[in-house]
Amino acid sequence: MTTTPPDPPAPTELLVCTTCKRGQPVLEGDDTPGAKLFQALSEKGMPDGISLRPVECLSNCPRGCSLVLRGGERWTYIYGNFNEDDHVETIIDGATRYHATNDGLVPWRERPEHFRKNCISRIPPWRP
Repeated sequence: MTTTPPDPPAPTELLVCTTCKRGQPVLEGDDTPGAKLFQALSEKGMPDGISLRPVECLSNCPRGCSLVLRGGERWTYIYGNFNEDDHVETIIDGATRYHATNDGLVPWRERPEHFRKNCISRIPPWRP
């Protein structure tokens, strides 16, 4: 009996707010904390199937730096309170776990701790 391998998961987008100032003053010409976070993630690189995309203002300034995970028929998640020094590996871990699902629902105990404590919102998949 031949078994058909499972379909690979749909692509995942990781959107990072690059305008986030994380409540800090930023001098003109200096990078914002959000831009630094995006740069740190870019330098680290994303696993296969996950694309990193900069976006301007996710309107979550009090809980920045913020990001979004979305893709395929999955729930979309918005997370906050990240920084470029402590959370790059955490973000990649969380995005990898999200990408491995078909519905975006990573069991709560399997999420990185920062993701468990800093979920801003989740949005159901669009259904026509």
